Amino acid sequence: MSDILIPSNCRHVHARNSSSGLGEMEANLVAEGNGHGAERGGSFDMGSLGRCLSSFVDEGSCESHRYYLSRRTVLEMLRDRDYSVPSSEIDITLQEFRAIHGQNLDIDRLKFSATNKSDPSKRVLVIFCGTGVVKVSSVRLIAAQIANRDSLTGLILVLQNQITNQALKAMDLFTFRVEMFQITDLLVNITKHVLKPKHEVLTDREKEKLLNKYKIEEKQLPRLLKKDAISRYYGLEKGQVVKVTYTGEITESHVTYRCVWGRRLDLWELV
Repeated sequence: MSDILIPSNCRHVHARNSSSGLGEMEANLVAEGNGHGAERGGSFDMGSLGRCLSSFVDEGSCESHRYYLSRRTVLEMLRDRDYSVPSSEIDITLQEFRAIHGQNLDIDRLKFSATNKSDPSKRVLVIFCGTGVVKVSSVRLIAAQIANRDSLTGLILVLQNQITNQALKAMDLFTFRVEMFQITDLLVNITKHVLKPKHEVLTDREKEKLLNKYKIEEKQLPRLLKKDAISRYYGLEKGQVVKVTYTGEITESHVTYRCVWGRRLDLWELV
C-alpha cells in the first residue's frame, strides 16, 4: 500500500474511517506488529504495532506539496504526448523535491521546456503562476520570461487563481498554442484512476485504417468533446481519434473509438 500523507493540520483523524482508506491502514499496521494481532487482555500492545499514524503526517508546507504533485502530473502528461521527459524528473520523491526547492518555492525555478521526440521542431514551455489573480500585467511578465520564442510551439500555464477577461484577450497575442490548467486539476493524474478506461491516441494512418476497415466516415464515430478532461490531458485537436479500452468484472473487456468533436475550445473554458 502506498503511503498516505496527512496534512499536519488534520492530525485528529478517526482511524476507522473506511472512506479515506484508514481502516485498511489500521489493519495493516496491526498485521505488521506480530502477525497474530496486537490485542492482549482486551487492550492493544502499542509496542507491537507497526508504523504509527503520525508517520503518515506530512510536516511540510501544503504549497510545496501541491507544486510537487502538479509538476509531476504535467511531466507525465508531456511524456504521454510523446515529449522527451527524463524518468528521473518524474520519479523524484516529495522529500527530494523539497530538498531542491525548499518549503516556500520560487515558482520561476519550476519553469521547464520539453521537445517532442517524433518531431523535434515542436517545443512546449511550462510556466507555473503565483497565487494572485492573473492580470494583463501577469501576461506581460510571462511573455518576458519566454526565450527563443520563434522555436516555441506551445505554452502550458498552471494557474492557482482566476484569470481576468482582459488577460485572456492578451493571450491571443501569442503566436503559439496556449493551454491553461488549474493546479487543483493536476494534483492527480486522471489517466491513472482505476475507474478510468485506457485511452490511446491513434496516428493519422491508424485512423485512416480504422475508417476503411469499418467503411465509415469520421462523423459516424462516437464523439469526445474537446473540453473533456482526457482531450485536454492529451492536447487533442478536432478530428483526432482515441481508442478506448474498457476492462472490468462486470463489463468485461471491450473496445470503442471516439473522435474529438466540437468547436475550438475558448480559453475561458479552461479556468
